[in-house]
Amino acid sequence: MHWVFDNNISFEEKALKIFRLQAEECLLYKHYLDLLKIDVEKINSIRKIPFLPIEFFKSNTILSKDKTAQITFSSSGTTGQQQSQHHIAELSIYEDSFRQAFNYFYGSPKDYRILALLPSYLEREGSSLVYMCNQLIKDSQHPQSGFYLNNLKDLSEILSQNCDSKTLLIGVSYALLDLAEQFPQHLKNTIVMETGGMKGKRQEMIKSELHQKLKSSFQVHYIHSEYGMTELLSQAYSKGNGIFESPPWMKVLIRDTEDPFQLISHNQTGGLNIIDLANINSCSFIATQDLGKSFDDTRFELIGRFNQADLRGCNLMLEENDYTKS
Repeated sequence: MHWVFDNNISFEEKALKIFRLQAEECLLYKHYLDLLKIDVEKINSIRKIPFLPIEFFKSNTILSKDKTAQITFSSSGTTGQQQSQHHIAELSIYEDSFRQAFNYFYGSPKDYRILALLPSYLEREGSSLVYMCNQLIKDSQHPQSGFYLNNLKDLSEILSQNCDSKTLLIGVSYALLDLAEQFPQHLKNTIVMETGGMKGKRQEMIKSELHQKLKSSFQVHYIHSEYGMTELLSQAYSKGNGIFESPPWMKVLIRDTEDPFQLISHNQTGGLNIIDLANINSCSFIATQDLGKSFDDTRFELIGRFNQADLRGCNLMLEENDYTKS
């Protein structure tokens, strides 16, 4: 087990250790800190750590020096939009992260029949979500576990069959809606988990409306959600009501929408800053484009996303040094 997952070391201690490491080893982040004139030695709290705007993953190689990528994950993006890329130096850390997080929230994958409905992700290469689901499907060892592309009828028939194991149906939002509308049924002993995103296939809708449609069609009490992204190696999960919980090596802080370097208190809406200790070989401190609020040190709610016009603090343009370009 990597030390970032060691619960005998406090989160603050691990985060500050990684901050000092990345302030030297991750040249893009080091350059960003230099532009902000940050004295690394004076950073003695996670609330003082500067967060790197997530947009830099679209135009820069964010990887610790002397490290090479075992695999590169890329975001889906929309047509004409530049993809984010996350270069992974130690794939085993990602595997440890998603396996331990799944166990932390749901127990062993061996207890589940895992059915993944991720057509838009399967149709391209470089999806970290597909990689995670593929490994969890293998870990489940259930003969019916697997991916489903557009064969919704087959999936519906499998869901209708009695199963000794619990079933996890994980899918992108638009595909789950397609399944719900074409093949509504009473799902028993089944967790329905959406990963978000209409991917241009359907009109966007608010989470509560999406969840209500799915609950009604599948006759379940709650819709679960997975929160992850290309730039992270950890996931938060919601077991209902839109409230996410982070695993012990991930933390969400909320920043002021007008001042990106100012953090705000619980129960106030702002931008999500994420500390992901599993990102030890790239950057663990990321200012996302998501809006939300925190309730305590582990629970948070997603509210929406910044419009491009609303983004602040991303105008510190990096000089085009060789080490900053992918």
